[in-house]
Amino acid sequence: MKTEDIEMTAFQIISNVGTAKSLAMEALYAARDGNFELAEEKMKESRKFFVEGHKVHASLIQQEASGNKVGFSMIFMHAEDQLMSAETISELVKEMIEMYKKFGIAVEK
Repeated sequence: MKTEDIEMTAFQIISNVGTAKSLAMEALYAARDGNFELAEEKMKESRKFFVEGHKVHASLIQQEASGNKVGFSMIFMHAEDQLMSAETISELVKEMIEMYKKFGIAVEK
């Protein structure tokens, strides 16, 4: 795989999972304000972007598994890091939203 292709693919991952992280944080802020319906909408939208980023990542893994070597790149390493952090943040935000729901607290700003 050419370096330009790897970089373009990495940017697709970064863009999608970056949006997913931002939406997850928006969901958390909505839950903090007691707007659980908006929080759930934001989390659903976040998941769609995460899945798109994950699909792009999985396609690279499939390419390498079929014998097409995918070269190493710092940008690709950053994309994988962003993918993992988006997943972690999403899971933590889901739990935090549930805590806000359980305690019925809208936090004052």
